[in-house]
Amino acid sequence: MKMLLLLRTRCFLLLFPLAGLLLGSSFRPAANLEFAMMKYSGGGDWYNDVHSLKNLADFCNQQLGTNFLEDHAVVEPGGTDIFNYPFVYMTGHGNVVFNDAEAENLRNYLMGGGFLFINDDYGMDVYIRPQIKKLFPDLDLVELPYSYPIYHQKFSFPNGLPKIHEHDGKPAQGFGIVYQGRLVLFYNYQCDLGDGWDDVHNDPEEKRQAALQMGANIVQYVFALSSN
Repeated sequence: MKMLLLLRTRCFLLLFPLAGLLLGSSFRPAANLEFAMMKYSGGGDWYNDVHSLKNLADFCNQQLGTNFLEDHAVVEPGGTDIFNYPFVYMTGHGNVVFNDAEAENLRNYLMGGGFLFINDDYGMDVYIRPQIKKLFPDLDLVELPYSYPIYHQKFSFPNGLPKIHEHDGKPAQGFGIVYQGRLVLFYNYQCDLGDGWDDVHNDPEEKRQAALQMGANIVQYVFALSSN
C-alpha cells in the first residue's frame, strides 16, 4: 500500500502539468521529465540500445513540446526508485528473469500508475512472455487492434506498428496488458522500435522517422492517459 501511495503521489506531481493534453496536440510540461531503462537479471543485454532514449527524448521535445532530459535513469524491477519514473523502457536480445519479489514490485508499479514499454531487440520473445505472465497471471497479453488509440496520436499508423527491422520477416505486432481498462504494458515484437531510435544501425531515414514517430505516439498516449 505504501508503494502504491508513493507511486500515485509521484505520478500526480510529474504528470499534473500534462492534464490539458488533447489527442494530437502538443503539450508543454512545466518540469523536466526523465525516461528510465530497466536493468534486469537473466543474462540478457538490457543495456543494448545505447542512444535510443536520448534520441527519443530529443524527438519528443521537438515534436510534442515536452521537456524530457537527454540522460535517462537506470532502474531495477525490484527497486523502489522505479516508482519515480512514469515510463520505463526495457530491451534486449536474450534471457529475462524476474524473481518473485521483483515481479510483485513491478506489478505494484504498473497497477499503481506506471507504464512499461518492452522492445524485443530480436531473441527476447521466448523469454519475456513467461515473465509477463508472471507479472499478471490472470491477464492475457493481447494483440492491440490497429484502431487502438496508441497508433493514432500525433502520428497516424493505420496498419499498426511500422516494420523497422526484418528479423524473421514476420509482420510487426504490438501486444499489451490492460489492467482495469488501462494499458499498463506495451510490447513490440518483430518490429524493434528501439533500434530504430538508435543511431548506430544506419537505418534508412524513412524507417528511423517511423520508429521515432511511433515512439512519440506511445509517449503521448501514456502521459495523456495517466493524467486523467
